[in-house]
Amino acid sequence: MVRVVQESWAENREVRLVARQRHLRRVQGYPRGKGAGVRAQMVDKLEAGRVQHGRFATAPGSGACGLFFVQGPCGCELKISAFVRPGWEHVAVSTPRRCPNWEEMCFVKDMFWDEEECVMQLHPPHSRYVNNSRYCLHLWRPIYRDIPMPSPSFVGVVGLSPSDAATLFARMSATA
Repeated sequence: MVRVVQESWAENREVRLVARQRHLRRVQGYPRGKGAGVRAQMVDKLEAGRVQHGRFATAPGSGACGLFFVQGPCGCELKISAFVRPGWEHVAVSTPRRCPNWEEMCFVKDMFWDEEECVMQLHPPHSRYVNNSRYCLHLWRPIYRDIPMPSPSFVGVVGLSPSDAATLFARMSATA
């Protein structure tokens, strides 16, 4: 029993060390993983939008933590705040007049995390709601553990394009 516990502790320690190294590279703003060249360009765009004066200022080169104003993919300026919380990476995204849309949230996700990393938006119980900004959405990623995910087949037909899926579902509706 003691040996099993020691091996488990050693494995968990290794997992924590790898997660911590990955987290530090991200916070320090290093491009990483597949597509790092594209990520480096996004880091430059993020750095150009860093707030450097005032109450929420961070120094240039502070990595992925700080407050940023970036032109989004849909033409709207995005206000992005990114900070590390105990055990969590957290990015908040807002616009002046509406909640960010899916394309904007994907754009921001890709600025801060690899395309193959899972991050999440949460819908907490009503008793735990905090709403300080009408048009703000949040992305979260735990630092020391993976986010469990359902099988892709639970979402839809894997490998089927949106237009093929629409055709298939239209046929199914016609025969129902």
